[in-house]
Amino acid sequence: MTSLIYPTTNFTRIEQLNIVRGEGIYVFDKSGRRYLEGLAGLWCSALGYGNEELIEAITGQLRQLSYSHMFGGRTHQIGIDLAERLAAMLPISDAKIFLANSGSEANDSMLKMLRYHANVTGEPRRKKIIAFERSYHGVTLASAALTGLPVNHRHFDIPVDALGILRTETPHYYHGHRDGESEAEFAERLVGDVERLILREGPETIAAFIAEPVSGAAGVIVAPDAYYPLLAGVLDEHGIPLWADEVICGFGRTGNDFGSTTVGVQPRLMSLAKQMSSAYVPISAAAIPGPMYEAMVEPSNEAGVFGHGFTYSGHPVACAAALKALEIYQRDGIFAHVASVGAYLQERLLALLEHPLVGEVRGKGLLAAAELVAEKAARKPFPDGRAGAIMVRCCEEQGLLVRAVAGNSIAFCPPLIISREQVDEMIDKFECALSVATDAIRREIPGTVQ
Repeated sequence: MTSLIYPTTNFTRIEQLNIVRGEGIYVFDKSGRRYLEGLAGLWCSALGYGNEELIEAITGQLRQLSYSHMFGGRTHQIGIDLAERLAAMLPISDAKIFLANSGSEANDSMLKMLRYHANVTGEPRRKKIIAFERSYHGVTLASAALTGLPVNHRHFDIPVDALGILRTETPHYYHGHRDGESEAEFAERLVGDVERLILREGPETIAAFIAEPVSGAAGVIVAPDAYYPLLAGVLDEHGIPLWADEVICGFGRTGNDFGSTTVGVQPRLMSLAKQMSSAYVPISAAAIPGPMYEAMVEPSNEAGVFGHGFTYSGHPVACAAALKALEIYQRDGIFAHVASVGAYLQERLLALLEHPLVGEVRGKGLLAAAELVAEKAARKPFPDGRAGAIMVRCCEEQGLLVRAVAGNSIAFCPPLIISREQVDEMIDKFECALSVATDAIRREIPGTVQ
């Protein structure tokens, strides 16, 4: 048995697939079999595998400066350059950038900075965070508290209440709307619930509202068009920042620079990761507005140090990878490419609604999901995640790697460089797998598929 403890894995089902190399949007297992990487690894391999420009940027930086930290006044130019490049891209006034290594660390760091800011500005009660009931924001102790998925809490004693995390309904119209309720009415009702929550708790106690513009691991939920603009209005009215978790949506995934642009809002806080370096080297960022940073400067002087940071914050090799990825996105028109090819993907997915197992398809750009349901007419979900697991297995047999999220929603998130022809290949493989999976689900979960 291996000595590894595997992340986010059923420990009774380890080492099911051994990937040894990648090329473009494909990966290969140890037997040489090729798979279309339908989830870009874990929502992150934006420019695919074997990009020589990224490899050269990384190796060049390794030769010049393989490592230097950023503690105690030390810096390096590649880190400064990345921060300036990000600040110029973000819709945040005078953005200041804290560099970390993962989305979890970025969200954990943001939560700590919000608490720090509240304490040093004379608002020690402003610590609560509103998050969706179904949400994913990471797995550190603090970011797992922001996360709203039971599997990420079970057995861990996550300090949700101690950290002041408040929950509000996920804006998923398909499962959440009442009979006869339009999408606009659904959005108004849910935002009204948020405002009532704010007033009940006290606006002066709430530090931020965190949300992915389009969720990832929580099920690829796309809110009704009216939801986020309405929400932003309520938050502004009560002086509460919108904190956009752009870990998955950022850098073109939804067909725009950021998911916030796609859903029509301008956040005051942002978390970034994954596509920031196309996953070639781990890196992430927490971006805050200039005035928030300025309020923390003198308190750090009084304390002697701002007591938060990681050994690898601003790792020069990771910064070099991120700078090169951002250059490629802009130079090659990747965001516009995603808008075009993503529209085609969404069109192809709509045809899947004719299948009796598919209850809903949803998405933006090159981020999408097809939800499998037990009874289509009643929008009845399966009792557990077995249907999704069967579908993932059948896709793998067809040479397609996807992931079941939120139980039985099959997520699509291919590399941003995918072509229309490769979209056809991906969906054709999925359709073949769906036919096989339907029979398998009827056998293994009797009485569920009509």
